Amino acid sequence: MVTIRPPALFIVFFLSTHSASGSYPQAQNVTWKSTNFKTILSWDPKPSADYSYTVEFSVVGGNKQRNPHCIRFSATVCDLSSSLTDLNACYTADVLSEQPLGASSDINEFPYTSSPRFCPYKDTEIGKPDFKLEVNEDKKKTTLYVTDPLTTLFKDGQQLNIRDIFSDQLQYKVTYRKNKSTGKKVYNSKTNMIELTDLDPGESYCFNIQAYIPSRSVDKQLGELSQTQCSKDDNQTIFEVYSVGVITATIFLILLLIGIIIAVTVVCCKRRNKALKRGKEGVPLQDV
Repeated sequence: MVTIRPPALFIVFFLSTHSASGSYPQAQNVTWKSTNFKTILSWDPKPSADYSYTVEFSVVGGNKQRNPHCIRFSATVCDLSSSLTDLNACYTADVLSEQPLGASSDINEFPYTSSPRFCPYKDTEIGKPDFKLEVNEDKKKTTLYVTDPLTTLFKDGQQLNIRDIFSDQLQYKVTYRKNKSTGKKVYNSKTNMIELTDLDPGESYCFNIQAYIPSRSVDKQLGELSQTQCSKDDNQTIFEVYSVGVITATIFLILLLIGIIIAVTVVCCKRRNKALKRGKEGVPLQDV
């Protein structure tokens, strides 16, 4: 039986764990994160001073390319928004572990980890839209004016929004309900001006809007939900319009003011009575 001494055991372990990777650890958890076509590739772990990362990407089946900002660098994210120019194509990326910038290496093939497939047009998430709320004077119609979220893409010097890219594929899903009610209704619109006419006049309604792209897979069809906006309720009581604190403070001030008025009136009356009494005492009795 051959006994392996500790130094030899260490060498065997080092070679077994580093020979395949060329002494550079492979990247892990390589993932895509994309919102409104701002596309970030990220991974772990943060490299030591002994190695760096380089990102190579390509259309599936195409030639590999490199982003000049993601070559032999020490970050664990790479912004590929401007590099994925064909939005309808699908891409993969490799994160290579290489020697640091300025250093040399005799390794021919560096260890790398590949990303999942990413298709910008089908996979980027759509952020929450902004919208304005307007109720007609007759209270019978409410109109929502939606602003298309901007993307990180430009064409001819102009920043594109999501409708510039999705065109008539883009719709908006409106979810609305009576204020303080849980029952909800849904309305889909192909335009940015959304008119709702099935609302009870004078009632307050709350609205949420999100982008809706029916041509996508089910889990990618809906964008991020907007902030909630509610219309004014013409039938609100004072307790619904103002908080309990405001009402309490107002009542306290009114009572305080009444108390001050009463106190001033009492003091004035007492002084007046004293003045009249003194005046009577100062008048001499007339002879009969």
